[in-house]
Amino acid sequence: MALRAVKKRRVHEEIIAQIRRQLAEGRWKSGDRLPSERDLSERFKVSRASVREAIRALESAGLVRIKTGEGTYVASGPEAFLSPLVSVLLQQKDVYLDIFEARKVIEPEIAALAAQRASPEEVRQMEGILAEQARQIAQGESGVEADTAFHSLLTQSTKNKIFLRLSDAIVDSLYETRERSLHVHGRPARSLAGHREILKAIRAKDPARARRAMLQHLMAIEGNVLKPPRGSRKGGGGGAM
Repeated sequence: MALRAVKKRRVHEEIIAQIRRQLAEGRWKSGDRLPSERDLSERFKVSRASVREAIRALESAGLVRIKTGEGTYVASGPEAFLSPLVSVLLQQKDVYLDIFEARKVIEPEIAALAAQRASPEEVRQMEGILAEQARQIAQGESGVEADTAFHSLLTQSTKNKIFLRLSDAIVDSLYETRERSLHVHGRPARSLAGHREILKAIRAKDPARARRAMLQHLMAIEGNVLKPPRGSRKGGGGGAM
């Protein structure tokens, strides 16, 4: 396997990155047993303690399962595939255009389902999150934490586990890029305005309105952040929720 010696100071993070890359590229598949702790420490040229720390982090992320006395195995399920795959994809040129294209298909339907299924308590929580986002923006902050929380709760309220896992994989991988984009002048306020329109539709239990509001929110972000040349899919920049 194409593993290389680790030279970074925070070695367990580099170990995690390399193993996630192997998973995304299909070198290790669901159910496969990973090399032993001793074997990995020799391949990475690091201590077994660093390997142990990395494996525990991967287990917490749902990517591997540790069986006492047997070894470490690649986990099954969507999260074991999606999270490392998205991380690798984000290194590819023009991937954000593809991500926005996918989001404009998936997330309006998430909003529509949320309008049908969100409980009164979940709606109150969304209101609280947007109040916190407004407070953060008023203090000159980006509001990225509240922005992330709103989209996560929106997906959670659909009661659809596949949507939740897919959304979490994308949200986690885009966090740093989203934070940068929300420092663009005027972007935090526009993001909040878009969230408020979505929440109005959810509060009214209007799926069609929620679908439109989410699509408009995503198109506004795409236009403000990516700004692809006229008549072309090519472009650069980062994504935001």
